[in-house]
Amino acid sequence: MADVRLAAETRNEFGKGAARRIRRENKVPGVLYGHGADPVHIKLPGHELQLALRTPNVLLSLDIEGKTNLAIPKAVQRDAIKGFLEHVDLLLVRSGEKVNVEIYVHTEGDLAPGAYLVEHVLNALPVEAEATHIPESVTVSIEGLAAGDSILAKDVPLPEGTTLAIDEDAVVLQVLAAQAEEAAGEGEGGESAEA
Repeated sequence: MADVRLAAETRNEFGKGAARRIRRENKVPGVLYGHGADPVHIKLPGHELQLALRTPNVLLSLDIEGKTNLAIPKAVQRDAIKGFLEHVDLLLVRSGEKVNVEIYVHTEGDLAPGAYLVEHVLNALPVEAEATHIPESVTVSIEGLAAGDSILAKDVPLPEGTTLAIDEDAVVLQVLAAQAEEAAGEGEGGESAEA
């Protein structure tokens, strides 16, 4: 799991105008909350935060006025067209604390011979893990699976210290038979039957 250190500054201006000014400074407005404490409104360096958020469930070590806080991203708002960060909500965590997060499910191996497709019913698997040891993803083998086969949540190999936060019988992946396309030339070269 990645641990990224960022210098954050508290902010006391709110609203659209203040947020625009912060973004013009190449920073991102955010809120740090959790553990029953009052929310802390902060601004973070935009480029460094953008790079950090490329890692799923990144653990951020925030230096706010000389005090270090651990946090994980809970909600990230991006501009719909340009993709730049508009706002981030961060959850305050402590070492050893368990948190609920979603981790990506990757597949490896080849399906059985034939025309089969893998449907990801869940792209991300809800789990409970220690805040400082959140896995980035899990890998599931689909070797030899055929139509009708599925992988349940309980079949996904989880790292030590990580438990499911979903029903163990929930379907994560299933294998489907590929549908044959209709003949592209159907109805061509002749007149319709009604003519």
